[in-house]
Order: sequence, then structure tokens, then C-alpha cells
Amino acid sequence: MGHLSARLHRVCVPWQGLLLTASLLTFWNLPTSAQLTTESMPSNAAEGKEVLLLTYNVPQNTNGFNWYKGERVDSTVRIIGYVIASQLTTPGPAYSGREVIYSNASLLIRNVTLNDTGFYTLQVIKADLVNEEATVQFHVYPELSKPYINSSNSNPVEDEDVVALTCETEAQNTNYLWWVNNQSLPVSSRLLLSNDNRTLTLLNVTRNDTGPYECEIQNPVSVNRSDPVTLNVTYGPDTPTISPSKTSYYPGANLSLFCDAASNPPAEYSWLINGTSLQKNTQELFISNITVDDSGSYACVALNPVTGRNRTTVKTIIVSRMGFHHVAWAGLELLSSSNPPTSASQSIKITNMESSGLSGGAIAGIVIGVLAGVALIAGLVVYFQHSRKTGSSGPLQ
Repeated sequence: MGHLSARLHRVCVPWQGLLLTASLLTFWNLPTSAQLTTESMPSNAAEGKEVLLLTYNVPQNTNGFNWYKGERVDSTVRIIGYVIASQLTTPGPAYSGREVIYSNASLLIRNVTLNDTGFYTLQVIKADLVNEEATVQFHVYPELSKPYINSSNSNPVEDEDVVALTCETEAQNTNYLWWVNNQSLPVSSRLLLSNDNRTLTLLNVTRNDTGPYECEIQNPVSVNRSDPVTLNVTYGPDTPTISPSKTSYYPGANLSLFCDAASNPPAEYSWLINGTSLQKNTQELFISNITVDDSGSYACVALNPVTGRNRTTVKTIIVSRMGFHHVAWAGLELLSSSNPPTSASQSIKITNMESSGLSGGAIAGIVIGVLAGVALIAGLVVYFQHSRKTGSSGPLQ
């Protein structure tokens, strides 16, 4: 709040002279005296600090002055007076020992308290008995101590619970602000503030509402912020995932399955193979040297130990003795230069067993070798056919 200008009061208003003619007023104006004014420095003070009520434009013919607590001159609330001629100060009923009056009519109040808030009136006693008065106001506010947050539920359950966060402080007449994740409070239909902003309510808490939360209190002279508060939101488990994605295996291989589900607190895991529960509860299932009998459905069950909620995912595993065939066809056609031309063609089916363990390069080499053999055979066939035709058409002996 800005300072208030002093109000001027006069018991009577003496005339400065007579106005002779209207034409004279055109060329000459009456001098105006400066108005008595007081200003609070500062207008908003912190408790324990000093406030100076500074006075301007004190009349020249002043005999002395008095300061009063309140908006009017009242001897019962006089603080202190000053006589210019003798330079004596005269304390009044409202004097606390913290006030100092100066010869320029200014008043210093030291170590101000909350009770010092209010109006103060200066009375200037003039020699002509036409006293003047001016009133000023200031406020005293406490230095704010650190607030703290009180939570109605620090361990809410997702999509079920409501949480009320209240900013606690002993200070009065303060403004409240809230911070979430070090940012100002976002606009959300799930976040409700009380009329004074002191209480923040979270509706249908989610896992994203963990925080941290901070409350800030303010007054015109002080700001302070609470320590952060974090919510431990219970949620999950979500639908678990089983990795790796591979489903086909050969006898003798090792089977390793890992189950994972988002959950707070962390989920407890169990496995069922073809509907039969394993005795050991573990997140990772490992079976060495698997056989065909290990084929079947593998179910992972994730359980939240707090809420009792559980989710299940099933994966089918196939273990095969024969392996899994990849079939490719290679073809070759040869043309002879005979007339009419003769041709021979041959195709071969190449089967790759995954269980053979051959690399891609080895398989390619086999294919090329087979094709070369086919080409050789086809070439011989064409040759013999050509020789037979040539022999049968030659001259008789």
C-alpha cells in the first residue's frame, strides 16, 4: 500500500488581503502556502524494523508540535511533543520509549511491532494559534517463518483416493501460492484450491501426481517457501510383458523368460506352466536343456502386494525335434547350339533345417555346389543327345 498524503486541518482561514478590482486579479495572484505533509518511510514495514514519519512543509511561525496515535488530536493518545524555543520533548500517555521526535517535526519509531500498525496524526502549533494537522498511515507485517505442508494421505491409491494438502503457518493475512515439480500450479479439473488458496485438493490421484509439492506464503515485506512434499502413489500392476518375443525352440536349448510390469510398490511375480504353479516366485524363469515336454503355455502373474490387484500374461512356447524347415527352389536351364536347339532343365528343392546350425554362408555354398552339379549333368545330357543325332545322320560304311 502506498503512503497516504497528509490531511490539512485549519481552525480558521484568515484573508490575505482585499481584492480591489477584477482587472487587478488578471495581473496578480495571491501566494499559496505549501501544504503540511507527512510520509511514512516505508509504508509497509517488517516487524522489528524502523519507520520514519517524515514531515514536509512545516510553517515558519511554528512554536512546537505533537504526535498522536490515531486519526485525530486526542490528549489520551498523545505520543510525544516538542517545543522549539526550549528544544524540550514532552512524552505523552502513548509514548513507548521507542519514539524519537526531531526538530523538523519528523517522528522515528524503532523496533516496530504489529500493534504499531495504523494512523498517526501530527499537530503543528503555530504562533498565530492557527494549528495545522496532517495524518499518515503505515502497516507492520511479520517476517514470515517457513511454512510446512500437511497431507491428508501420503500414500494414496491411484484412481481411488483424494488428497488434501494444507499449507500450515502461524502468520495471518498472508497470500498462498502452490508449486508442483518446481512450476506454478497447472490448470486441471482434478486440482482444486480453497477460497484462500491455503488448501490444495487432488481428485482421483494418478501415478503422475507424486510431486514434489511446495507452498509459498507472502506478505508485503516477506516471502518464504515450505520444504517439498512427495506423494507415494500406489498403482498397478499394469499388464505384464514377457521377453524375449521368441516362441520356438529346439531340444537342448536353454529357456529364459523375463516378466515385467509397472507397479508401485514393485510387483511380486509367479509363473504357471500349462496351468501348474511353480513353487518358486521369481521375475525370471529359467529352464536349462529343454525338451519337447517343455512345450506349452507359460503364464506370468504380477501381483501388487498393497492393493491385491493382479494381472496375467500368457506366452506359448513350442519345442520341436524336427526343427522348422525353410524351403528354397533352385532351377537351371541349358540351351545347346544344335539345330534345332536342344535344351535341358533341372530344378532342385533345398531344405534348410534350423537345427543344423549352418550359417547363411554355408547354406549359400551348398546351393551353389548343387547348382553346379545340376549344370554338369544337364550338359552331359545335351552332349549325348547331340552325339546321337550326329551319329545317326552320318554316311553308311
